[in-house]
Formats: sequence, C-alpha cells, structure tokens
Amino acid sequence: MSAVIAAICISTKKGVAKKPVAQAEFQVGFGIAGDAHGGDWHRQVSLLAGESIDAVKEKLPQLKDGAFAENIVTRGLNLAAIKVGERLRLGDEIVLEITQIGKKCHNDGCAIKKATGDCIMPKEGLFAKVIQGGTAKAGDAINVAA
Repeated sequence: MSAVIAAICISTKKGVAKKPVAQAEFQVGFGIAGDAHGGDWHRQVSLLAGESIDAVKEKLPQLKDGAFAENIVTRGLNLAAIKVGERLRLGDEIVLEITQIGKKCHNDGCAIKKATGDCIMPKEGLFAKVIQGGTAKAGDAINVAA
C-alpha cells in the first residue's frame, strides 16, 4: 500500500477537537486556511499516524479523526522514521518541512490521556511548516520528498 492522507482536520478555535474536511488549502507561511493553529510559526500543520490512532481506539473506540488536534492523519507512512528538516510531499503540489517531533502535553493532560493513561501526540505527533502550498484531500498520496 502506498502512503496516503487518511483525513484532513481543522478547527476554528484552539483547545477543541478538529473536524474532518473534504479538502483543505495549504498556504505558505501560514498552514491550513481556516485552521486555528495556522500562523507565522513552526507548528503550522500537525501530522499523526492513523495506525497509532487505531491503537488508542482499542481503549476508546468512539475516537474520531481530529481528536488529538491533528491536521493530517496518515496511513502507510512511517512517521517515526522522519526527522526534523525532512520534507513531505502531499499530492502533486504541497511540500511540508518537519520542524518538531512531539510536544509538551497540556498541564493537566488532555481528555484522552485522562481516559487511557497516555496520549500519543506529545510523543508521536509531527509538526511542519508549509514550504509550497496547494490543495489536498483525503486519499491523496503523501511521501517523503526527495
């Protein structure tokens, strides 16, 4: 199986779960149009492996895409092997540069950590900035750029 975008999720406010959208516009220097986490900083777009989300769904089967505040859910791509500075190509147009791996969890822990005892985003989430913009949708290819 080739690697694909399983879902693209956005939210209009920080601190709430993101919701899947049919397609999204990735903007250089900002992130995803309409997403609360967009802006001129190093964490414009977040990525999380769908395979990691599946493991959490064993304990919380009601989890939906966007529950970890991730923008992109991937399938078939080993995110753990990707390093800061590497680039990912989404579809034919978009290029993201990985800027950070993991992040500090909220002070009191998120709802998922409280329910399961752990949260994957602080350890497994990747953060990126948009180097080349364009439009992407679920089902588009995602690959490490040459």
